[in-house]
Amino acid sequence: MTGIDLRSPAFADHEHLPHNHARSGDNISPPLSWSGVPREASELALLCESVDAPPGGLPLWLVTGIDPRRTGLAAGTSHPGSHVHRNGYGENGWGGPIASHGEPHRYAFCLYALPAPVSIPHDVTADAAREVLDDQSVGHGILVGLY
Repeated sequence: MTGIDLRSPAFADHEHLPHNHARSGDNISPPLSWSGVPREASELALLCESVDAPPGGLPLWLVTGIDPRRTGLAAGTSHPGSHVHRNGYGENGWGGPIASHGEPHRYAFCLYALPAPVSIPHDVTADAAREVLDDQSVGHGILVGLY
């Protein structure tokens, strides 16, 4: 499986997400960029979930149908023509993390390269989405932020 290099100019891997991306801040999705998308990809899907949440939680962000020729997303946006799913707060689009007591929680952003369009229900759990995307993926990249 091919590895996609997923990055953000807002934070480094395993570093803190800036407050403006949190629910208590401006609640805007962080900017992302990527390279190394496999040629056989016909679409990309982006899933952000709390690694430390109990199993079965809803995603913070799930976007499917992203054009594989794109090389990133600006802060606060998703790709036109893509399908933005409901997040764990019951809203469409990004739902930033909430501050936790004690140790920071880990939030995994995973970009999947898919060989064919994927069908995922609008109100899917993060676990169910990840299972479908892992099964169909021809490559992926992961970036972890702390909050």
